[in-house]
Amino acid sequence: MINTRVLILFIRNPELGKVKTRLARNLGDAEALRIYKFLLDKTRAASMEVSAKRHLFYSNFIDEQDLWPNEHFHKRLQATGDLGKRMEAAFEQVFQEGAEKVIIIGSDCPELNGAILEQAFAALEQHDFVLGPTPDGGYYLLGMNHFEPSVFREIEWSTETVREKTLKRIHDLDKSVFLLPELNDIDEAEDWEGYLSDIAISEKRNTN
Repeated sequence: MINTRVLILFIRNPELGKVKTRLARNLGDAEALRIYKFLLDKTRAASMEVSAKRHLFYSNFIDEQDLWPNEHFHKRLQATGDLGKRMEAAFEQVFQEGAEKVIIIGSDCPELNGAILEQAFAALEQHDFVLGPTPDGGYYLLGMNHFEPSVFREIEWSTETVREKTLKRIHDLDKSVFLLPELNDIDEAEDWEGYLSDIAISEKRNTN
């Protein structure tokens, strides 16, 4: 079972001035890079908690010497094109290689953990799709138990309509979808400040 479960991770190569550009507008390139490396660490830890093959897709180049262990992550390069084309290509690739349940995540969601990833894979036992919504109208996770390219096409990425259009596409296919808990992702400075505030409140609650 585990051998047919695949977790796809899409990441950007962590280079100064090339990651988290919306964060950088308010916080500067160096701080944006530091935050992105923190998000990568959280994503890597969560992915190691799930029983699945892990396929790490880099944005620009494959780094065999980074903090992602080569023995745990099959390293590949993202295809060209917009986000939809790149995700479609990744899903098609792993399904052609024998995967039966495939989930994709990015590296923007520090609240994501192994338990939610396991819940997502379990949902694909009973549903065709699984989706993890974010408050901004997007999603932090998408999974399917068969390759369906239409969910990646004719969608305006990085807009508040992404989730709505994706769910409509699934509905139009007459397929079932399981919705995971809503989690926050980190795109803007306000998102990061909100995350830090939530952490502080949680830590204060735990010490009382």
